[in-house]
Order: sequence, then C-alpha cells, then structure tokens
Amino acid sequence: MRWAWTRRAWLRPAAGLAVLAALVAFVGTGPFLAGLRLIDAPALAAALGIGVVTTVSGAWRWSLVAGGLGVRLPMRAAVAHCYRAIFLNSTLPGGVLGDVHRAVRHGRDAGDVARGVRAVVWERAAGQVVQVVIAVAVLAAFPSPVRRYLPALAAVGVVTVVALVLVARAVPRSGASRLARVARTALTDVRAGLLARRTWAGVVLASTVVFAGHLATFVVAARTAGADAPLSRLLPLTLLALLAMALPLNVGGFGPREGVAAWAFAAAGLTAAQGVATGTVYGALVLVASLPGAVVLLMRPTGNCR
Repeated sequence: MRWAWTRRAWLRPAAGLAVLAALVAFVGTGPFLAGLRLIDAPALAAALGIGVVTTVSGAWRWSLVAGGLGVRLPMRAAVAHCYRAIFLNSTLPGGVLGDVHRAVRHGRDAGDVARGVRAVVWERAAGQVVQVVIAVAVLAAFPSPVRRYLPALAAVGVVTVVALVLVARAVPRSGASRLARVARTALTDVRAGLLARRTWAGVVLASTVVFAGHLATFVVAARTAGADAPLSRLLPLTLLALLAMALPLNVGGFGPREGVAAWAFAAAGLTAAQGVATGTVYGALVLVASLPGAVVLLMRPTGNCR
C-alpha cells in the first residue's frame, strides 16, 4: 500500500515534467528564458500587491468555513498559514502539499485534525465551484478556442450535478455503516461550513476576489511577456491556462499551465511561444508573491487556533 501511494505521488510531478519536456521539444527553451528576462519591477510590484489581496481573501474564506465547522481560526493565523501554503505549493511538486500542511497544522492546533482537514477541503472545493461558474460566464461572453464546446460542457456539468444530487439523496443517512457516517458528515459540513447564512455570502465573495486576483496576475504576465492583444481576446486565453492549474500534475506550478497556454494562444491566432512565455512569467510572479510565506516558515507559529 505504501509503495503504491509513493508511486502515485511521483507520477504527478513526472507528468508535469513530461509536459515541460514536450514543450521544450516543440518551442525550445527560448520562450521560457525570454519570459524570465522580460519581468520588470512594475510587474513584480503588481504581483506582490495582488498577492496580498488574494491571500487575505483566501484566508478569510478558510476562516469562515473553519468557523462554520466548529474549529476556530483567527484571521492572523489564517493569513500566515495561507502564505506558507502558497509558498510550499509554488516550490514543491504537485502544487497541493502546502494545502495539506496547513490543513493538518490547523487541525492539530485546534485539537481536531479531521475537522481541520475537512475545512480546507471544503473551502478549496467552494473556490473551485465559484471559479468554474465565473469561467463559464467569461468564456461564453468572449471569443475563445473552446467557445463552440461550451453548450456541450454545460450540459455535462448539469448532468453531473444532478447525478451527484441523486447519489447524495440515495445514500442512507441513518445507521452505523461507514457510508452513512460519511454522508451525514458531508451534509452537515456543507450546511454549516458553506451554506449557512453567516458564511455563504462571504465564501462566494472571497472566492470571487481570489479568482479575479489570479486572473489579473495572469493578464499582467501576458502583458509583461509581450502579448498586446485586446483584453477581450486575451482574457479567455489566460483563463484557460489558469484553469489548467487545477490539475495536480506540475513541478513547482509549471507543467499543464504552460501547455494549455501554448495551445490556447496558438489556437487564438497568437503563438505557442508567447503562451509559454506568459505561463513562465506567471509562475515567476506567483513565486515572488509567495515569498512572504518563506518568512513565515522561518518564524514560530502565528496565533493559536483554539
């Protein structure tokens, strides 16, 4: 069992390396190096400023969900944990180890590891749902390589949601079986942590701000890399690359993001090299914006979650 888990853990960064190797074979190393050379002080300042807004908003969302689940999380501690997690996500393979660390760390501090982990899972899930909804709206409003497929994708999404609802309703919520316990816990978590009157609006607002911040950073990266296309044309392309980051198949954040950016930019009449350069600049800007997390790593834990 342990060997199988280790193999799966290494398969993800290996997939990211494979994507990068394919990109290097296709466009060469030039776009990667050119993107890094084009980064200037205004781009770094913008990334740091946007990073503060997105990190604080993400910490607020986490604090709301954790509070709803009954594990107190002060904002000061949440911001420190989030900065540390972002830094670890940006520097370690997989892109999720920082979130695993903050989930377990908060759970231990709060005296309930299970709830601490579930709080991170639910707040991340809420962010993904809001991101998908906004992404569909933006991709439907502006021309993009996937615009023609949106009706089919929307239909698949509706069917998936309906199927999940039906499955959830079919799962027994009484009894002592493991499935019943999991169903009761999940339903209680969603009601208390996400849909409660005191949390849902804040979760939606925070998730929207976080996503808007990531998208703004990607646009800054595209402009820094030399993409001068109108914003209405550029926004959907950067959005597609941003969505690719949800795949945990990367090395320090690099991999699928650059691959999708290369495809999207080329499909939209720009160049694959410009897409790769944009993804590279974005990765560097995110790393710089996460550097306060390195400081947090060197400090003693901030705050107490009890």
